[in-house]
Amino acid sequence: MKVSVTEIEAHSRAALLAHGAGDMQAAAVAKAVARAEALGNVICGLYYLESYCTQLTSGRVNGTVMPKVSRPRPAAVLADAKFGFAQPAFAAALQEAVAAALENGVATLAVAHAHTCTSLGYFTEQIAAAGLIGIGMTNASPVVAPPGGNKRVIGTNPIAMTVPGEDGPVMHFDFSTSAVALGKITMAKAAGETIPLGWAVDENGAPTTDPDAALKGALVSAGGYKGWGFGLMAELLAAGMTGSVNSLDVAGLKVAEGKPHDLGQFYILMDPGTYHADFGKRFARVAEAVAAQEGARIPGADRKAATVIDVPDDLWGLVLRLSA
Repeated sequence: MKVSVTEIEAHSRAALLAHGAGDMQAAAVAKAVARAEALGNVICGLYYLESYCTQLTSGRVNGTVMPKVSRPRPAAVLADAKFGFAQPAFAAALQEAVAAALENGVATLAVAHAHTCTSLGYFTEQIAAAGLIGIGMTNASPVVAPPGGNKRVIGTNPIAMTVPGEDGPVMHFDFSTSAVALGKITMAKAAGETIPLGWAVDENGAPTTDPDAALKGALVSAGGYKGWGFGLMAELLAAGMTGSVNSLDVAGLKVAEGKPHDLGQFYILMDPGTYHADFGKRFARVAEAVAAQEGARIPGADRKAATVIDVPDDLWGLVLRLSA
């Protein structure tokens, strides 16, 4: 089924409204769903819509609460999502955070007590659209074991960064600090496929290619100890700096009922012209060296958003039912 991004956003918004979200909240989340689909990020797009609707109905996420924005210090902005969606909380605080960064050269934005933000890069690209370098991180339900271990301690804990340019972002990345996103394991299981070695361990801590064993065991960090360190950094900033919960205290993100996610996101906003005017030249020097090598590229430099998406028939049928 070929579906326009405009239709995806409209039906996502209708589905959220039908299950109890407010107008502002539904619009903010639907926009994020559509953007994920436009960029081919299927795990953070329509794949999540049913969960949003189910958890709106159960009360696991508050779909009508208004976030509270404050500035506890000159370069620090806090958005309390109040157990609502992350997208409207970020949107409510973005202008204040950008102003703080322009005033001080650098600022931080803490989004506290929020539902999962799904695509973290969706937020850093908005920071870059304001002409600032955006770095973000968040935590999630525990699925990653420490190197050498077999018990889940932290989430996939992604990190994203977007660098602004004259005609749009010149660099953008958004990746889990785990070897793979959990959604790829569940999708492999649903398709009856195996997974590569190095993605996960079973209940005993042994590497496995069986997605079912991986789901009973744990994911591993990307790059071993190096990725584990980045995952811990994301954990401490997303939970510790925002006052939200540790990954250990979050139930499965798609579990229909239970306590709110209560997750945090932590963003750093930097004015690239704070210290001197050569930031663009320094980046161009690296980009030119990369471009000179066939097959090499700067992350996200060639991203293009689609306007029409191929959506599986079953999934689109579900979206239509949710939005009816």
